[in-house]
Amino acid sequence: MKILIVGGHFTPALSVIEELPKDAEVVYVGRKHALEGDKAFSLEYETITKMGTPFIELKTGRFQRNFTRHTVPSLGRVPLGLTRAFFILRKEKPDVVLAFGGYLSWPMIIGASLLKIPTVIHEQTLTAGAANKFLAKFADKICISFESSRKYFPKEKTILTGNPIRHAIEHPSRKLEISKDLPLVYITGGSLGSHFINSMVGENLSNLLEKFIVVHQVGASEEFRDYEKLSILKDGVNNDKRQRYTLSKFFSPQETGAIMKAASIVVSRSGINTVSELIVLQKPALLIPIPKTSANEQVENAMFFEKLGLGEVVEQKDLNPGVFLDKLSGIVKNIDRYKLNSSKSHFPKNAAAKIVDIVYASSKSSN
Repeated sequence: MKILIVGGHFTPALSVIEELPKDAEVVYVGRKHALEGDKAFSLEYETITKMGTPFIELKTGRFQRNFTRHTVPSLGRVPLGLTRAFFILRKEKPDVVLAFGGYLSWPMIIGASLLKIPTVIHEQTLTAGAANKFLAKFADKICISFESSRKYFPKEKTILTGNPIRHAIEHPSRKLEISKDLPLVYITGGSLGSHFINSMVGENLSNLLEKFIVVHQVGASEEFRDYEKLSILKDGVNNDKRQRYTLSKFFSPQETGAIMKAASIVVSRSGINTVSELIVLQKPALLIPIPKTSANEQVENAMFFEKLGLGEVVEQKDLNPGVFLDKLSGIVKNIDRYKLNSSKSHFPKNAAAKIVDIVYASSKSSN
């Protein structure tokens, strides 16, 4: 069977790809570049191409919440996106299209629906993303991660599957060999990186390395060039501290799994896929939500995580280098306090396998 996967959100898409039978033919449609107008390659492009899976770049427009120099050109690409989607679908002739939200999903799902190709969408969040809300009328099946999302979609085609967790996160094939002298802090801004978090680390690097071993996923944005700036700062600290700081634009899923397993605490944004992985691993974390996301989604995710007892939330506007260091030190000092205080029933198991079953069933029902 040929499955066209649209990677609006890459982490669950990758989890499902890993779960598919070996004889499944997969084509991946996604973003080749990490950010609009940026030349850096995206994590999904680098990962998918390394796997040997065909990758098709889809250039389309999106409706942006904030006006930038990219807003008008992006809107101009909206009709072109649907045209490109039709071209891709007619050329590839997939048996089913599986999409994971985001602005790339809408032209592919609408195009597939018009061409009578079965469609499945997956919603990761506690509520529902704008793209998936819009696409609900076109999709044949809707997979949701949390029961709280059900009210946003038609009951007759909505199925609770859970949010797929990458196998390498729960079961990394390698172990991180680190010194036990200091706590390990894993700092990540997600696949795109976070300029704000990177800047906070840079302003505080010497002080951080007094107390912690730091592994830092920076992202590859060429607009901010955070990786290059942090590399220079690393070279400027003494040798003992330098040995305590590892930074990379990206870590592979296996590397990420090993790092998260070894970490005493994680510092991160609060995208739902990161939050889901932290909860499954029961890993204490300091979450810094992206301000002004759609429907305040990241704040809601972070508060959900905090209520489960696993960490703390601090808003970006309340942070400075001193507060950042104090928050980290306080969590590590009281690390035994951060325990999951609620049942894991929030997270159905084997989500990727359930989604694969729905994809195959959707294809068969159309024949």
